Amino acid sequence: MGSMTVFRLIFLVMFLGWLMIWVMLPTKVYKNAWTPKLNGKLNSTYFEGQGTNLLLFSFPVMFIAAFGCLYLHLQKNLRKPNSRSVVTSNRLSFLRRPALVVAPMGIVTAMELAFVAMFIALLIWSLANYLYVSFGHLHMHKQGEKVWQAKFRSVSLRLGYIGNICWAFLFFPVTRGSSILPLVGLTSESSIKYHIWLGHLSMILFAAHTVGFIIYWAMTNQMALMLEWSKTYVSNVAGEIATVLALAMWVTSSYRIRRKMFEVFFYTHQLYILYVVFYVLHVGAAYFCMILPGIFLFIVDRYLRFLQSQRRARLDSARLLPCGSIELTFSKSPGLYYNPTSILFVNVPSISKLQWHPFTITSSCNLEQDKLSVVVKRLGSWSQKLYRQISSSVDRLEVSVEGPYGPTSSHFLRHELLVLVSGGSGITPFISIIREIIVESTKQNCQVPRVLLVCAFKNSADLAILDLLLPVNGTPSNIPQMQLQIEAYITREGELPTEDNLKLLQTIWFKSNQLDSPINASLGNNNWLWLGAIIVSSFVMFLLILGIVTRYYIYPFDHSTGDTYHYSYYVLWDMFLLCACIFIASSAVFLFRKKEHAMEGKQIQNLEVPAPTTSPGSWFQNANRELESQPHQSLVQVTKVHFGARPDLKRILFDCKASDVGVLACGPRKMRHEIAEICSSGLADNLHFESISFNW
Repeated sequence: MGSMTVFRLIFLVMFLGWLMIWVMLPTKVYKNAWTPKLNGKLNSTYFEGQGTNLLLFSFPVMFIAAFGCLYLHLQKNLRKPNSRSVVTSNRLSFLRRPALVVAPMGIVTAMELAFVAMFIALLIWSLANYLYVSFGHLHMHKQGEKVWQAKFRSVSLRLGYIGNICWAFLFFPVTRGSSILPLVGLTSESSIKYHIWLGHLSMILFAAHTVGFIIYWAMTNQMALMLEWSKTYVSNVAGEIATVLALAMWVTSSYRIRRKMFEVFFYTHQLYILYVVFYVLHVGAAYFCMILPGIFLFIVDRYLRFLQSQRRARLDSARLLPCGSIELTFSKSPGLYYNPTSILFVNVPSISKLQWHPFTITSSCNLEQDKLSVVVKRLGSWSQKLYRQISSSVDRLEVSVEGPYGPTSSHFLRHELLVLVSGGSGITPFISIIREIIVESTKQNCQVPRVLLVCAFKNSADLAILDLLLPVNGTPSNIPQMQLQIEAYITREGELPTEDNLKLLQTIWFKSNQLDSPINASLGNNNWLWLGAIIVSSFVMFLLILGIVTRYYIYPFDHSTGDTYHYSYYVLWDMFLLCACIFIASSAVFLFRKKEHAMEGKQIQNLEVPAPTTSPGSWFQNANRELESQPHQSLVQVTKVHFGARPDLKRILFDCKASDVGVLACGPRKMRHEIAEICSSGLADNLHFESISFNW
């Protein structure tokens, strides 16, 4: 048994044990048999009422997160081609097939559907047991209160408990640099939908919880309790403020608002900081410890992203394509490794200091070891302003970045045939895939999949984006093993425009600056190891300081003064110490690693900036540019352009005769859903579907 297998078994045992605690939590056994014993042993004078939950709910996930970093570091260094992993993945491919294609939920695989069913079962089980235990020992909170009113209050309260289960998972999908997601084969961008699902579900539960209590207070003439901030119990006011903040974020996070008024969604969602504070003030310290791991890891990631964003990235050049898209090319550290379909978050302070936008990386770190490129489609107001700034011939543009973030492996290489279907700017993640296959095909005894790229554009000017399939420099000269076929569809034009109507492709270079630095991982090349060190040191520091504060400040206050320490102050201490410990540990490691980045920054040379150049692009001239994967054919020659037509996706996919066909789709939601339905129809067992979506 290998060391990596041992790691996976330990993680599995810890995770199943953690889930079992959640399963047992609402039962009578846990309340009457386990709780007294656990509290007697774990709720010491150092942690008082938080000891049990810190051990049972916080420690397992923090253990997995910390040692998961070590596992990912070893996996990165030991990863080798393994044919058996392909066989195993094919055996389980039915679990990744789309099982449900519904507009509100999107494309749901069989595995996702199974986990959703299990999670809903956990919520139903928990609610049923909470009510069973509660109804057996009803507590009347007011003299003259009727039994049905007490039960109504109990149901409202337990709905809040169930919402807290959702909160235990809510922050994992949006922790971009998390070690938890890669352990289960997920990325942050592919997990955003889980955050959306959990957000909707928790909001419904908390809304029912809030409305239920308001109705209960109205029935029992206790409306004054809405304004109560109790010293010995939960704060009702904090809960109401949290609900109002959550409603604002919920309403503005609908799909239509995200797509058409992104800035409204973005700025309103920054209320999550206040939402977390008031939510935790409402639930108290003990329940905070139950959901602590997700919040803890999110704050670690968020603060590291903040530190990384304080550096200015070195922007080398920009290409303005005839279709209105912009290719930004940055300098990067040669040691920075990322996989195709990774994303980079970009901020341009001169446009907005607060807005960060994710863009797909089109470069391959194996093909262009010191360059990193992204493509920006000119759609919203932010990208329009960026286009105007670059086209105004500026000699330098200040840019900050976060990332890159993406998958931990190039899983698409396992297929015999790769069908890439894109609509509009959805082609951008496929550019990095094709570039990666170009590199892999140069290696000896390396089998790469054949590639069929099916791309649909509105106008012929969009064909210029196909020029990005090959980098400007550094492409291998002989790649005989790669077979590429491109089917391009122009839906709104019947023919190629005349040369008089052509828009030119413009390349602009920028001056370097001593303040700019190459893009690198926030913690350097051994990013996972240093992240693990931050998680361990900050969590241990948090426990130690919390124990000292509780034992030598809070405990004497409770037992010597005869007064009760304020219920909300416990939580304030927890939040303050948690943030302080994370900031101290992360800053120390980041500053230590900054020396390495500074050495790279000194290598900048103030070279003379070339003058901007223009060209019509390969598609609008008699180009003789050879496609390096097929030396005797040009990129234009392997491309067939269909004017005034849309791709017949069903015919294209069913005509794929290979035994293992990977189907990747990126573009409009309707197109992705159509392809998912074709692949899940059961009419072709060789189709293995994967959706790539960045519609946040």
